[in-house]
Amino acid sequence: MAAQRPQQEVSAWRPRIPGVVEVFHAHFTEYAYPMHVHEAWTLLIVDDGAVRYDLDRHEHGTPLDTVTLLPPHVPHNGSPATPHGFRKRVLYLDGTQLPDGLIGAAVDRPDLRDPALRLRVGQLHTALAHAGDELEAESRLMFIGRRLRAHLRPRTTADVPRTDPALARRLRELLDERVVDGLTLDEAAGLVHAHPAHLVRAFSTAYGIAPHQYLNSRRVDRARRLLLDGRSPGEVASATGFFDQSHLTRHFRKLVGVTPGRYARTGRN
Repeated sequence: MAAQRPQQEVSAWRPRIPGVVEVFHAHFTEYAYPMHVHEAWTLLIVDDGAVRYDLDRHEHGTPLDTVTLLPPHVPHNGSPATPHGFRKRVLYLDGTQLPDGLIGAAVDRPDLRDPALRLRVGQLHTALAHAGDELEAESRLMFIGRRLRAHLRPRTTADVPRTDPALARRLRELLDERVVDGLTLDEAAGLVHAHPAHLVRAFSTAYGIAPHQYLNSRRVDRARRLLLDGRSPGEVASATGFFDQSHLTRHFRKLVGVTPGRYARTGRN
């Protein structure tokens, strides 16, 4: 009987999100990376199995509850640490998210045990996989960048979140005006003259909800009215700012508990 061939599954794409150079998902059973470097920061989570790697002549590992951050320009390798290999998701981030001044700290502390960060990185991957969720992806990336920077440098008074109700209100007014058209964080920041990270923090602190969650809620509310008026889910998706019908369905089910089609049929009955 022929020996079973090593399994290799890879997918990669470049999302339309500033700061993310590449998204890379892979499942390897026996493949081992030789020593190499990247120009970008490598943000890695492992969903199954484990990876062992060497960084700056020290051995490290990646248990499931860990977020691994490998700095640019520093050689590292990687190989499976379990018999069945590993399944990983990787984001390559440019210097707008993490400055080179944090490279030394990342070399010393590449494996971060932070359940909230681990959860948010996974949520960001989900958002990046769906067209139409760019605002959510940008918002989650802002949180992740801030959390990573907090891990890599001592906390200062400048890092303490500040409330800004006026700024939050201005962003909410913008979102209300652009429910269908939407807007990116960079657009919003330019219009209200605030840093994107501060803008997201001010909004979330003031309203207890992230900007993308607020916008999706407004869109779903509008979709409910249109569906009850007898319009088809495909028409409603276009009319409410969703990328397509599947994009509407995913967020509608999350907020209402049923698909748009089932909701519309229930209403007519």
